[in-house]
Amino acid sequence: MNLWSLMTLLAQDPAPAQPPGGGGGGSIFGSLPMILLIMLAGFFILILPMRRQKKQQEQMLAGLKRNDKVITQSGIIGVVVDVDKKDDDIKEDELVIRVDNSSNTRMRILKSAVARVFPVGQPQAAATTEKK
Repeated sequence: MNLWSLMTLLAQDPAPAQPPGGGGGGSIFGSLPMILLIMLAGFFILILPMRRQKKQQEQMLAGLKRNDKVITQSGIIGVVVDVDKKDDDIKEDELVIRVDNSSNTRMRILKSAVARVFPVGQPQAAATTEKK
């Protein structure tokens, strides 16, 4: 391309400006129903299952009684010895479990550390899955 054709190209009138496309000037109220729908879906997907799980955990901890077999969140397995003992040493949110029968080893743990409870009369879930 030579200099003369470049000058001719630059000297031409620019193309007419195109009007802006639609959809850029809407208000926030147009997208408000979609935002509310996303928030409602988030509530049903996230919040409700967490509430249900918390309620089940509270019911499980409220139903703890002596001789229930428990598994803590850290994997310690034991049998509940004292639940409602209100001494100076044992607080309201603690319980005592026996982790070894032969040496009578006991541990004080928080009730919130209990992950699962196997009541006295109920067979363990692991034993039922092995038989299947």
